[in-house]
Amino acid sequence: GIEGTVVDVKIFCRKGAEKDERHKAIEALQVFRLERNLADEIRILTDERLKRLSSLLNDQKLVADLHDEKTNKRLLTKGTALTREIIEKISTRNLKRLRLADKDPLLIEKIDEIEEMTSRQIDVLRKITDERKEKLKKGDELPPGVIKLVKVYIAMKRKLSVGDKMAGRHGNKGVIARIVPEEDMPYLPDGTPVEIVLNPLGVPSRMNVGQILETHLGWAAKELGRSIGRIFNQATKAEAARRWFREVFGDTAIWRSVSAMEDEHLLELADSFRDGISMATPVFDGARESEIRHLLEVAGLPESGKLPLFDGMTGESFAQEITVGYIYMLKLSHLVDDKIHARSIGPYSLITQQPLGGKAQFGGQRFGEMEVWALEAYGAAHILQELLTAKSDDVYGRAKIYEAIVKGEPGIEPGVPESFNVLVRELQSLCLDVELMKRQKPQAEAAAD
Repeated sequence: GIEGTVVDVKIFCRKGAEKDERHKAIEALQVFRLERNLADEIRILTDERLKRLSSLLNDQKLVADLHDEKTNKRLLTKGTALTREIIEKISTRNLKRLRLADKDPLLIEKIDEIEEMTSRQIDVLRKITDERKEKLKKGDELPPGVIKLVKVYIAMKRKLSVGDKMAGRHGNKGVIARIVPEEDMPYLPDGTPVEIVLNPLGVPSRMNVGQILETHLGWAAKELGRSIGRIFNQATKAEAARRWFREVFGDTAIWRSVSAMEDEHLLELADSFRDGISMATPVFDGARESEIRHLLEVAGLPESGKLPLFDGMTGESFAQEITVGYIYMLKLSHLVDDKIHARSIGPYSLITQQPLGGKAQFGGQRFGEMEVWALEAYGAAHILQELLTAKSDDVYGRAKIYEAIVKGEPGIEPGVPESFNVLVRELQSLCLDVELMKRQKPQAEAAAD
């Protein structure tokens, strides 16, 4: 069985079958969610419409009173300057009747375009929602003989294990090779153990230098946060904090807004940076190497971003200095527990007679071209013959091996792989008459055997 937390239950009913109370409740909840999502999407679209209209009409003055098209009631008086609040209250048909001081001939056309686009998008959203509601009420397509299907979704908590896949933000993916106790991990000169060790060969092959720059920037950000923590132990906190902001941010808009703050607000802001300051840099034309070096320098770290590390098991220093820092690593949904799989005999493909592939099909392991070359290089001829015949698509050889195992006899008697017959059929389909002629052994040779 499976142990975990139930996160969702879905009930599927055949068309025309009577729905029970639980199914009706789930259906009502799904309809409610659809309607709520629709309302949210319409609100976002109308907000966007209002924003665009405001940028178009804001601070424009009326040269004549605006009356309602239907009731002829006066809505706005001459000389009124339009604001976002006023525009929000005016209906679409009345917007087109505005007479403004700015006599832009394209103004009405622009308003029309905004209104039409918004209404078209809302109509599409309503249509999609109605289709989804209809699909919910219609019933589900189920296999023959199945009246009702219940799916229970269970969430399981899995600890990180050897073989799990992890990745950073730069295409630097890989699997966990070893998990060791914290005390056996390499440690910094101050005794801090590192949390993860990455293979340096992952950088030159992919040329994703971004991961190294992120490591440096993360380290600088964390250390700068720690330096702010030390400031709070000083008597003149506010003055020291101002100096720190000036040093880190330089002559930028951030420093100018911080320098104008009162001491109380400045210390509050500085306190929020204790765990490390936040950094953001775009993919292209982002933080320059010189800027990262400056931050490392301000944080009191080596400009190279490297430190001597010590082996956690022996306590000895490694020969070279090593790049250390902070990087964002994510566990991917490719867990070894879901992938581990073994097969002896199982289903075979109908045409090629080779085992199927994949865990879901209880398939075999693919022995590809390169693996064949490896065995050829080792001269492991018998292992290779068995892999390419009896363990794959030699139907006759499979049967003979089974018989040999049952009788307790050694030996393998290979036959013709089915893939050869497939090749012959392919050639025959090209109107090439190919036939396999089996050579009879001469009598003298047979007697010698």
